[in-house]
Amino acid sequence: MDTQSDLKWIPATGIQLRKAGVQFDAVRVDGDEGRDLADRLARMTGGAPGPVVEEATGNRAVYFLVPVGSTSHRPWPPGVTRLTAGPNHMSYIPVPALNGQTWPLSWRYRPTAPDHFVHTLLLRSALEGWGEVRRPGLDQV
Repeated sequence: MDTQSDLKWIPATGIQLRKAGVQFDAVRVDGDEGRDLADRLARMTGGAPGPVVEEATGNRAVYFLVPVGSTSHRPWPPGVTRLTAGPNHMSYIPVPALNGQTWPLSWRYRPTAPDHFVHTLLLRSALEGWGEVRRPGLDQV
């Protein structure tokens, strides 16, 4: 599979913002907690957790790309931010190209297929097994 051409939402170069609720939503966990969670999820899935983007600056956010609508109607622990779209609410998710200059964003785990996203219930399970995310000041969105 030619991932770049099969996944039209990935920019050819640089970084672009994608509107949540179109191709995917996202769950964001900042800092080392997000990186540890991504690696835990990768171990749970044999190294294929689905697309995960990480940021090298600021809060060092980690974005878990999940199916549209899969985070709603579920409680999420403090420190987890849901990036979704709905009435009077819009979120944007930063997406880097697969190659080239994309700093400060990069793929911690690259997308592998057009319909393969992070499994939301598995992500929640990894969160529960790992403990509460402790990031003061971040609330559920």
